[in-house]
Amino acid sequence: MLSERIQTLSPSLTIAITMLAQDLKKSGKDILSFSAGEPDFGTPRRIKDEAIKAINEGFTKYTAVPGIIEVREAIAGKLKRDNGLDYEASDIIVSNGAKHSLFNLFQAVIDRGDEVIIPAPYWVTYPELVKYAFGIPVIIETHDTSGFKITPEQLKAAITPKTKMLVLTTPSNPTGSIYSKEELEALGEVLKGTDILIASDEMYEKLVYGVDFVATASISEDMFQRTVTINGLSKSVAMTGWRFGYLASPNKELISVMNKLQSQSTSNINSITQKAAIPALNGEVDDEIEMMRKAFEGRAKEAVELMNKIEGISVIKPHGAFYLFVNIKEISNDSIAFCKELLQETGVAVVPGIGFGSEGYFRFSFATDMTTIREGIRRIEKFVQGKRS
Repeated sequence: MLSERIQTLSPSLTIAITMLAQDLKKSGKDILSFSAGEPDFGTPRRIKDEAIKAINEGFTKYTAVPGIIEVREAIAGKLKRDNGLDYEASDIIVSNGAKHSLFNLFQAVIDRGDEVIIPAPYWVTYPELVKYAFGIPVIIETHDTSGFKITPEQLKAAITPKTKMLVLTTPSNPTGSIYSKEELEALGEVLKGTDILIASDEMYEKLVYGVDFVATASISEDMFQRTVTINGLSKSVAMTGWRFGYLASPNKELISVMNKLQSQSTSNINSITQKAAIPALNGEVDDEIEMMRKAFEGRAKEAVELMNKIEGISVIKPHGAFYLFVNIKEISNDSIAFCKELLQETGVAVVPGIGFGSEGYFRFSFATDMTTIREGIRRIEKFVQGKRS
């Protein structure tokens, strides 16, 4: 009765842990959740005011499928201003979050048996979307010793005649790693002379600490032509529920077919969000973005210090996003069992590393206040001490 396609999907461990934590909280247990990837800040007032204005002015009808021209021009302006990338409005499609942008891309280009290279740890959705398109995820393992980044040698070894795409996430969910300009240039050299696309997920671009962010498509003309840039406003502008993502590519044929796909699935994203996004894209809330970035940076610094004081676990400093990817291999190589036991015994919810393709780790989100972070790490320390005794 069920389709072959739908049976390729696995449930999200992130959501599963979040739901378990919610159930335990409803039963009266004191739960501290560090599982969700959602900023604890509110959406900036300027954005909310623009949404209210759109409603009051009756901007509540259907729009063009890829988004109104004003919002796509704002995206093009942002990509030029922040990243040095020259896209036309017609090179851009606005979708219901970056996840939707990725879905459109994978459905548009991946056929049965096509291979997609995905470095691990990876965001949980990447391999699932590849499998849903009947593609084959080719996982390259990375480790904390290498900063959770693939090398040119690893990339070259993974490429076969069936390789269709490489997925890069910079900054990374779940590790916070960022590829430098030199590292991206080296990967680009490996791809020269091939038809391999790059899906570059840059959702956490604005949340970086102590390093510069470099857009993948900005490396060279060759990289610009092969890269589909994916971004949105969920994380940096605290607009998770607004569902605003976008992709950009100079490949007119690719944009055309993804536009056609979206026209037959969701059509346009909601009109009000499109209007509200324009101030954010135009840099009108940059001061508030910087306030959030500084807060996350301070939390990251203290959380790393506290985690690394715990005997038996370790974590490298993240250079972006708002996660720690904590190494627990000395304690357990079953991250699901570790995280379930941690939650049930201490009320601390974190996400098993295996959900991101890397066993022996857990993801800890510091997108919450420092008091909660300190208490959560105190409970983790007590739990780990019990495991070691």
